[in-house]
Amino acid sequence: MSMNMNMALFLMFLVLHIAWLVASSDLRAGFYSKTCPKAEVIVRDVMKKALMREARSVASVMRFQFHDCFVNGCDGSMLLDDTATMLGEKMALSNINSLRSYKVVDQVKQALEKDCPGVVSCADIIIMASRDAVALTGGPEWEVRLGRLDSLSASQEDSNNIMPSPRANASSLIDLFQKYNLSVKDLVALSGSHSIGQGRCFSIMFRLYNQSGTGRPDPAIDPSYRQELNRICPLDVDQNVTGNLDSTPLVFDNQYFKDLVAGRGFLNSDQTLFTSPHTREFVRLFSRRQTEFFKAFVEGMLKMGDLQSGRPGEVRTNCRFVNARPANLLLQSPRDMESNDK
Repeated sequence: MSMNMNMALFLMFLVLHIAWLVASSDLRAGFYSKTCPKAEVIVRDVMKKALMREARSVASVMRFQFHDCFVNGCDGSMLLDDTATMLGEKMALSNINSLRSYKVVDQVKQALEKDCPGVVSCADIIIMASRDAVALTGGPEWEVRLGRLDSLSASQEDSNNIMPSPRANASSLIDLFQKYNLSVKDLVALSGSHSIGQGRCFSIMFRLYNQSGTGRPDPAIDPSYRQELNRICPLDVDQNVTGNLDSTPLVFDNQYFKDLVAGRGFLNSDQTLFTSPHTREFVRLFSRRQTEFFKAFVEGMLKMGDLQSGRPGEVRTNCRFVNARPANLLLQSPRDMESNDK
């Protein structure tokens, strides 16, 4: 057979395989039950240790799911470091000096690679670790759907164009979420991820000193809370100083919504959920009934976790870098392993 014929057959096989990967977007619970049966236990164990070392770290990891899934689907793209030919998402406007605790994901990946090398994707690690961050801090448990592939690239430009600013208002957030078939209820419930963790002074300086270019603070802030924020974030502060996102930052509960009702939302994008008539009633509901919040939050996380681009991918051995042999990667997926094991 000629070299040209060999090349043509190889390219045909490659195209068919890529098409198969694009079509194979089914996610399911227990995906690694045969190929890596201890996967979820390993992730939970590493997250427990991270929580003991620094409580804030698990809140940081929990937010990875939003920052990953909204930018070209849940594919671990946000974990990729920059290269000479690619600007990744870590330095995007919504991520730089904001997202942190990447090392926790590295630790999870290292533990999984030791137990079952080349099986569990970094994209699935984000989904499992996000769930565990919630459960370990007092929030609900849920069964995650797994089977994602890791992206072969990342895009700082896409992240900049998609991810909302701390200044975002309810209308712009509603529009963004609707693009992903996420409802107003999903938006409000998922904003409850700010039940744990901290935010930077950088994100609220305009609220405190120049809301909407007025040279005055945001009138929606409760006066006593504004004084508290002024002490944390004076005009001359290092803007990487942090404040609590709600008044129980170590516990995943519905206090976040109670704080919004009281005018004590840290971010503008938080408080706008109560000042806007389109979202206010869900804030009121969740502030009164924690069980309703937990139920809606789980539904929102599952829906967001299903977002996929349909692009071909791989299972990275290091979440920060694409694997060294691209030709191999397109011909290997967790689904291949699962089917081979049957």
